[in-house]
Amino acid sequence: MRLSEVAARWRLALIPVAAALAYWPALQGGFIWNDSDYVTRAELRSGEGLGRIWFELGATEQYYPVLHTAFWVEHGLWGDSALGYHAANVALHALSALLLVAILRRLCVPGAFLAGLLFAVHPVCVESVAWISEQKNTLSTAFYLAAALAYLRWRDQGGERRQSGLLWAGVLFVLALLSKSATATLPAALLVIAWWRNGKLSWREDVRPLVPWFAAAVAWGSFSAWVEHSYVGAQGRDFALGLGQRLLVAGRAAWFYACKLVWPSDLIFIYPRWSPDTADLAQWVYPAALAALFAGLVWTARRSRAPLAVALLYIGTLFPTLGLFNVYAFIFSFVADHWQYLASAGALAAAAAAVSTGIAASPERLRPAARGAAAALVIVLGILAWRQAQMYRDIETFYRVTLERNPSSWMGHVNLGLIELDRGELSSAEEHFREAARLKPDNAQAHNDVGLACFRSGRLDEAIAEYQTAVRLVPVFAEARNNLGLALSRRGRLDEAQAQLREAVRLKPGYSEAHNNLGIVLAQASRVDAALGEFRRAVELRPDYVNAWVNLGNAWLMAGQPGRAAESFRRALEFEPDSAAAQSGLAYALEQSGRVPGGPAPR
Repeated sequence: MRLSEVAARWRLALIPVAAALAYWPALQGGFIWNDSDYVTRAELRSGEGLGRIWFELGATEQYYPVLHTAFWVEHGLWGDSALGYHAANVALHALSALLLVAILRRLCVPGAFLAGLLFAVHPVCVESVAWISEQKNTLSTAFYLAAALAYLRWRDQGGERRQSGLLWAGVLFVLALLSKSATATLPAALLVIAWWRNGKLSWREDVRPLVPWFAAAVAWGSFSAWVEHSYVGAQGRDFALGLGQRLLVAGRAAWFYACKLVWPSDLIFIYPRWSPDTADLAQWVYPAALAALFAGLVWTARRSRAPLAVALLYIGTLFPTLGLFNVYAFIFSFVADHWQYLASAGALAAAAAAVSTGIAASPERLRPAARGAAAALVIVLGILAWRQAQMYRDIETFYRVTLERNPSSWMGHVNLGLIELDRGELSSAEEHFREAARLKPDNAQAHNDVGLACFRSGRLDEAIAEYQTAVRLVPVFAEARNNLGLALSRRGRLDEAQAQLREAVRLKPGYSEAHNNLGIVLAQASRVDAALGEFRRAVELRPDYVNAWVNLGNAWLMAGQPGRAAESFRRALEFEPDSAAAQSGLAYALEQSGRVPGGPAPR
């Protein structure tokens, strides 16, 4: 091997090093927002749980079985340590950058190494790499690029091609799809590359091999859209957009992403959500300008196909999240940095190619300065990524930075309020909840959380009013019905409380807290047998539910069965040895004989 080849390979090591340095603050970060929905839950950590990940819709936050299998394996390796998940994300991101270099070199695109570096350190990638939940981006992109590289290798083998090469490329594409459905754009991207290389498309050579890929992409994309609507919740007023409104969103989002890629300032986790208005002519400037751009690129394609190919790849890869299809996160914003993670790879490759071509065409005396400027660009982007990654170091910093940059984020107010509520800072928490309700009056979660703050402050009537508003806005909101039932019971309105709690468990059969609360209300109404059934159901659903075990023990005492009561109190102490309620209940139960008719009421 020649010395130059050895140096080139060693130079590639700079890419993972640059990625590690840029994301160093994220490596030291914790869990944020919905990470707990993706890191494998306790009931899914067994072999049976792995089967549920693959064969039970709703068992995981989204039906991406390869992604959740990866999380399942990772939990087996490092448990609940956030460092392991962050390190995996950074490693996958670096791998994707290296795969991008390999693809560009196969395509003979200049500046392949620079493209890999730019992708590794660009700040718009921070959200995907620093947010554990977005391993669906880093993992799916690695499979996507590996599938593209495998396909291009098979395609370039000419007469010596073997079907096994195409088969392996297809397997990698399926793995990408099962990690994130947005990767469904790959077969279209491969056709764009074929057109750019050859100036035309051949049915036999280019299109026919990808027909199964297109079929898989359409099928999986349609299925994922249905899951997003039926299981994730992408439905309701926030998603009821007409075609004209969707075109406005798509046009503006496309320019928004391009601007953030060129000038990555003021990056925010939740960007302000605008209101698409077809009657506002100014909003039509965005889609009109996009259409004009493509018309110009089509005209110039007679001289060079590259600009049109780059635009097609960029917009085509963004297509699933441009607004034409509903995505649950549209409830917060129509744009997000992580939605352009995959698309940014092609755009940054084009930028690197332009820079490298410019350097090669410049006078020799200017080339060192030009290379220095390119290196400075990489360093500046890396510093910006490092600064952006710091907001992910802990959940409170994450929400405070989000609100500092976007005070209109009702989601940020809700979640920061919940943190303060857990700390007992009731007044501050209530302020955040009320601000969220003001910003989005039709948001049931905000009203439910105002109710929580009022309830804990002892203002039961205000809490009941807020919970009722939440239930009116979203009748299927099981948590709000549970909270309403609990507040009504504290007011002595037991029949109304029972009705709300029964509806909560009907809407959400696995809701252990609602079963426990229903048991309390039934016990208060002297319906001990029914209460016992609810407490038993609560501990079946959640075996470590100490409060439910204590309540079950007290219900057994009320039923005159201190032996069973003692058993329940012992189970509570297995999970919480210092539980005063379980200790006193056990002592009381042991003192009683089978003739004693009752005991303490469930709490």
